[in-house]
Amino acid sequence: MRWLFASTVTFLAVFGVKTALCAEDVVTLGATVSLTGKYALNGVNTKNGYDLAIRQINDKGGVKIGGKSYKLDLRYYDDESTPARSTELVERLIQQDGVNFMLGPYSSGLTKAILPIIERHKVPMVEANGAARELFTKGYRYIFAVLSTSDQYLRPAWSLQRPMPASSASQPARSRSRATANDPFAQDVRAGVLDDAMRLGINCVIDDQLPPELDDMSVTLNKVKALKPDLLVVSGHEKGALTAVKQIEALRTGIPMVALTHCDSARLAEQLPKAASHVFCAHQWHRSLGHKGKLFGSADDFARRFQEVYGYEAPYQSAQSAVAVYVFADAMARAQDLDIEKVRDALAATDLATFYGPIKFDDTGKNVAKPMVLTQIIDREYVVVAPEEWAVRDPVIPRPGH
Repeated sequence: MRWLFASTVTFLAVFGVKTALCAEDVVTLGATVSLTGKYALNGVNTKNGYDLAIRQINDKGGVKIGGKSYKLDLRYYDDESTPARSTELVERLIQQDGVNFMLGPYSSGLTKAILPIIERHKVPMVEANGAARELFTKGYRYIFAVLSTSDQYLRPAWSLQRPMPASSASQPARSRSRATANDPFAQDVRAGVLDDAMRLGINCVIDDQLPPELDDMSVTLNKVKALKPDLLVVSGHEKGALTAVKQIEALRTGIPMVALTHCDSARLAEQLPKAASHVFCAHQWHRSLGHKGKLFGSADDFARRFQEVYGYEAPYQSAQSAVAVYVFADAMARAQDLDIEKVRDALAATDLATFYGPIKFDDTGKNVAKPMVLTQIIDREYVVVAPEEWAVRDPVIPRPGH
């Protein structure tokens, strides 16, 4: 098998608007989020996940601590999709607003920017949208991440490999090509795919770096047409996914397998059903998975509740944001105290079944219990095809017409 990897720089933060002040019997969580700027799309998805979980917890009676029931509240500010603004606002939340518990921003870049502040003030943070491995290599004690790290995103694609004939007598059947950009998330996705490809003895035929704005992939795609790799991998957040499927179709690239990140938040199946047909997509979570927990019930129960409240299909960014709130509530209830260090230690000891999947943190704060899944867009639906234990059906390879 041959493959190509493509990705770009995309720093997604989180939303921002202020909530009510702390009151008696209320625990206020803090967050910076991108309601404006280039990351506003997933800022809204993150905010909706946080808000839905807080509503659900409060409707079920809140968090019971020491014989009292505490409601949850969220104070958040718009970080405008920039690290500088995010760090300024985190300081404000902790120093001026007196917030003792933080939820993370959307993106590895913004999470990386605020981590030194979180550590300096010793404020526990449960984050749902910073996946870069480097976040967990600095010895930080106050970060806990519910999602899988970005090097895991497209690794399930290798379980789908099929023997494919060489495209010409002079070209081997098992080689790969890639195009990547220089941001932590993209480099981790690339590294994970590259590690597995090297282990399987698959050669690389292209290694491109895409422009940060990712509005034109034609140079890379023309190389794909000439060298005919069997798999094209693109990690460029929403814009990269949209550009990739549009230009693959427009240029008639003829690639047998395409694997992308951020398909659901880009709404590929809804917006580009023809061009995106039979594309493979990395997912942190999917509504068809058999995960269950006390707060929302099953994965499908959460998806139906989200659709009912917000009027659109729940992307995994919203699901993992919701579960971050739930993890905090669970830790507070087990600690039976709102002391910062006791809640931090309870977070470290988390072993929780949820609609999103199992949550269990290692010493670095990574969730080591939940796998990634891979879907394929079939008849405008995201259908889980890997790993095998979660697959709803067999994958279609090669893409029809390619």
